[in-house]
Amino acid sequence: MLNLGTDEIIKYPFLAEAKTYLQDKGFTLEQFVDDPDHKFIIDMAYDRIKYAANGKIYPSPYKDNINISSFLPREIFSFIIAVVLLKMSRINILIKKFALSEARRAEKYLEKDLEAKINIHSDNIRNQLEHRINQQELAIKIIKELFLVDIKKDHDHFIIAAQDYLKHAVHFHETEWKLVNRHVYKGFVYLTPHETVRLLRRKIDQYISSRIYSIEIPSIQNSLRYYVNNLTLMAKKFPIPSTSSPGQFPPCIKHTLNMLENGKNLSHSGRFLLATFLLSKKKPIAEILSLFKNAPDYNAKTTLYQINHLAGLSGSRTKYNCPSCQKIKTHNLCFETSECNNISNPLQFKNNNESK
Repeated sequence: MLNLGTDEIIKYPFLAEAKTYLQDKGFTLEQFVDDPDHKFIIDMAYDRIKYAANGKIYPSPYKDNINISSFLPREIFSFIIAVVLLKMSRINILIKKFALSEARRAEKYLEKDLEAKINIHSDNIRNQLEHRINQQELAIKIIKELFLVDIKKDHDHFIIAAQDYLKHAVHFHETEWKLVNRHVYKGFVYLTPHETVRLLRRKIDQYISSRIYSIEIPSIQNSLRYYVNNLTLMAKKFPIPSTSSPGQFPPCIKHTLNMLENGKNLSHSGRFLLATFLLSKKKPIAEILSLFKNAPDYNAKTTLYQINHLAGLSGSRTKYNCPSCQKIKTHNLCFETSECNNISNPLQFKNNNESK
């Protein structure tokens, strides 16, 4: 069990310690839901989901220089009620977007705690140094105990065993995350605070998602039905991804489309595979763009730029090719069936079946 202060509980409301705090103070979920004076907290919970659905991070309602004790119950309950609303709705796309948004929010705080800068012009540098050490140690402990990732501090960097780094970096397609481009010494990879928490976003995302899917819905459903109905309406703006002739696509491409349809966070390698495959099939860029709308971190401007870049229409003007089956296997994206018939590239799948 982590020993968290009130500010840490607000930063990381998905931790079990947050629920324990409420129980110790005698708060119950029912009193917040049934009391008309606390309706604003349900509204906060709904807004928290709305922020996530729009690809934004829920802003913290308090500042570092004020007493946060009065904000603590409403902050924790707004998160818990949001989780209950999402579980009741059973809308995967909203659950995934919420988990990613909360992961990015936690990521911001973890990075700040790992960095823990000191004001050298202040008179209480000693107290700041002690506070900085405590913040960093707690952040490292959260990462280790919650996400089972062992990191250590080495001067201004954080180090992680190379084999552990590779487990997480496999989800990144950018060249800077490749091990050959990292600073490695004695089997450890050196990372900045930002890189450390970015590497863990997927783990945080998965942890929050698991909390939503595993939570037991309390006997307050009728009080929340209005908000659940509104979530159903909210989800209608996310269309079911579709493209022509999906039956002619290889299993790996069908898998990426299925993940997007269910609102799951497709890895960078999966997005690269899908986009380059469809571009090679001469699919319109607008059609390809629409397929990514259900991605939890979807940003139309960024996604359009990336697709244009892969098509050779921007940046270096280099058109990227669909990766080979061998390359796809290294990213755990291969779902080979007998229909694949030993092809070496997904682009051969259609022609291979036509020749039968």
